[in-house]
Amino acid sequence: MPKKSTIEFCESNVVHDEVVNNVKKRIPSDQTLNTLGNLFKIIGDTTRVKILYSISEEELCVCDISAVLNMTHSAISHQLKVLKDARIVKNRREGKNVYYSLDDEHIEQIFNMGLVHINEK
Repeated sequence: MPKKSTIEFCESNVVHDEVVNNVKKRIPSDQTLNTLGNLFKIIGDTTRVKILYSISEEELCVCDISAVLNMTHSAISHQLKVLKDARIVKNRREGKNVYYSLDDEHIEQIFNMGLVHINEK
């Protein structure tokens, strides 16, 4: 049977006022934290993670992403709209094709840092 994790608590009621006040001054607004939470929710979908990994390797069109993930164009397009609305991916048109890539280096860093973290031993 797996061992249950326990949450550790302070053994005294002493509050570190200076530390608490410093954190309170620096904590972002609820709106900012809500937006950050939503970013992680959007990235947290396995299909979207597969799309992000694919377009982090190469700029791809919907047809290419569909072939990589073995999914329909409409399913990929739906997920890309969610990612684009959240400014996680961007697109560019070349003739009749629309190519997708990560929106900027921040998204690439978040994605790569996540991969590094889960691969740590």
